[in-house]
Amino acid sequence: MGKIVWSPKKEHILSSQMWDFMLTVNEKYNIQLKGYDDLYSWTIENPQLFWDDIWEYCDIIHSFPYTQVVDDITSMLGAKWFPSARLNFAENLLRFRDDNPALVFRREDKLERTLSYKDLFSLVAQTSSALKFAGVTSGDRVAGFIPNIPEAVIAMLAAASIGAVWSSSSPDFGIKGVLDRFSQIEPKVLFASDGYYYNGKRFDSLKKLKGILKQLPSVEKVVIIPYTNKSPDISSLSNAVLYDELISGGNASTIEFNQLPFDHPLYIMYSSGTTGLPKSIVHSAGGTLIQHMKELCLHTNLTRKDTIFYFTTCGWMMWNWLVSSLAVGATVVLYDGSPFYPNSEAMWKLTEELGITIFGTSAKFIAASENAGVKPNDRFNLSNLKIILSTGSPLVEENFDYIYRDVKTDVQLSSISGGTDIISCFALGNPILPVYRGELQCRGLGMAVDSFDENGNSLLNRKGELVCKKAFPSMPIYFWNDPNGQKYHDAYFDVYPGIWSHGDYITLNDHGGVNIFGRSDATLNPGGVRIGTAEIYRIVEGFSEIADSLVVGQNWEGDERIILFVKLGKEISFSNKLSESISDAIRKNCSPRHVPAKILETKDIPYTISGKKVEIAVRKIISGEDVTNRDALANPESLDFYKNLTALQS
Repeated sequence: MGKIVWSPKKEHILSSQMWDFMLTVNEKYNIQLKGYDDLYSWTIENPQLFWDDIWEYCDIIHSFPYTQVVDDITSMLGAKWFPSARLNFAENLLRFRDDNPALVFRREDKLERTLSYKDLFSLVAQTSSALKFAGVTSGDRVAGFIPNIPEAVIAMLAAASIGAVWSSSSPDFGIKGVLDRFSQIEPKVLFASDGYYYNGKRFDSLKKLKGILKQLPSVEKVVIIPYTNKSPDISSLSNAVLYDELISGGNASTIEFNQLPFDHPLYIMYSSGTTGLPKSIVHSAGGTLIQHMKELCLHTNLTRKDTIFYFTTCGWMMWNWLVSSLAVGATVVLYDGSPFYPNSEAMWKLTEELGITIFGTSAKFIAASENAGVKPNDRFNLSNLKIILSTGSPLVEENFDYIYRDVKTDVQLSSISGGTDIISCFALGNPILPVYRGELQCRGLGMAVDSFDENGNSLLNRKGELVCKKAFPSMPIYFWNDPNGQKYHDAYFDVYPGIWSHGDYITLNDHGGVNIFGRSDATLNPGGVRIGTAEIYRIVEGFSEIADSLVVGQNWEGDERIILFVKLGKEISFSNKLSESISDAIRKNCSPRHVPAKILETKDIPYTISGKKVEIAVRKIISGEDVTNRDALANPESLDFYKNLTALQS
């Protein structure tokens, strides 16, 4: 058991929304829940009562009530939540229309914009009206190839107000990476900026966009947001219009929010695997809304008085999570650029300048700040900062030490874990519980999370597979282009029938804390961004010099780095030039995050008898673990090469 590094004060506990919700439940059902453990158990034992209470407590705006919370809680793949309800996601996020700041945008060069809730409503109204005029209707896809700027939020909300489905990609993705995603969903309208900034450099997006549009015939209108250039030349782009021109004729006073079923599609997210194109995961408006409001209000204790920030791109689910803070009426900080520009103190300075109360980042950022010798408590006034959130990869014990030594002694450090697959968290923070060094504070309310051994037995204080044993509202409603649901089933229910298997190693301990140990499958997770190996293989296979390849993740300095092994063709020699060419191709066609930390030559690639690459076995070996099922391999001797590789020691 780790030591307690932070404990909430009594007045903090009693004034929290988590405590208030527990008291509300006690009074309503005449029960005596005494703390979080009691409350959590009650939510798992009484899921229908719990989610009904969350709906009421978080004041979900709806036009038609529900008569049933869920039709069959025991059926994870078939459960229907709030089946008769009608609501609109955008209406819930735009419930406030006053002069309080809704969005504060900061670019790495200090350019700043602020939109009030009234301003935001007006711009969404204009954009929604323009999209309708352009022929966008319920169920159409609207996509963003866009940096983390206010127009991304505006476009998403405008699409959601109509009932269109939003999907976005970061502009640092290459043409192929974008097409691998958007070509599957065939968007009708595409929002894009003319470029973006990173680490003091301007990057052009229009050339890349032209290449994307050539292979994306579904797009009927392209909306360009001038961002790096006040007057970008869009003459070479067919069906293109500048954003201001698009909204010039729109109605700024009203929005006709389309009232839709709870399970109407809202977002399409992407999670790549070991084969094929990225999986297009469809999330519902109602499921996303109620889960996010539970996590923001209760687990994060977010209120209208807060200013919340998460360093993210529009291609990561934390963007979607962050934007849902608008439903609470908080001020949302959007940032575009490098977190270390112009120097390693940039984000902490931002926190001081904007009075950020909830600061969201990654374990990688925290480790990098420490390695750079940054000591925010010596340099900045962080008196407003109440909570630091970290996700993406496991937050190691040394990261906790750094925060409480060099950032702030009185701050709640909440490591959180979930993923794109559920657009939310399985384990996260809690305002009424202490923080233990190296641990996530608790499992989320209503999330029947457990740790299983290979036979499906529950484990306590022992490492096992992260599973969820009961349905929850933010499960994907389906995968795009998966008519019989086979891809969906194989992604989560292939290991333990009827039980969600997430692909993470986890330990649950006696006091309800959680430890996450990284991926149990072949998915890569550098810097907390999940990447499927298939995306890298498709690029590497294009090199005539390479006969075969294997890509794995290696745990390294509290994070994960990508290692690519290549088997060369006959009479081909490995060289720095070849390595650089591979890296450049991956960077250009996928993204900088896909580029391997090391590319190494190997003589052989291990395969199963049935002809599948065995990435997990190699991952275990380079992590110093044993592989016990060698008999399943066609060439078990190939594994010997990967033991104790000197090249992987630095």
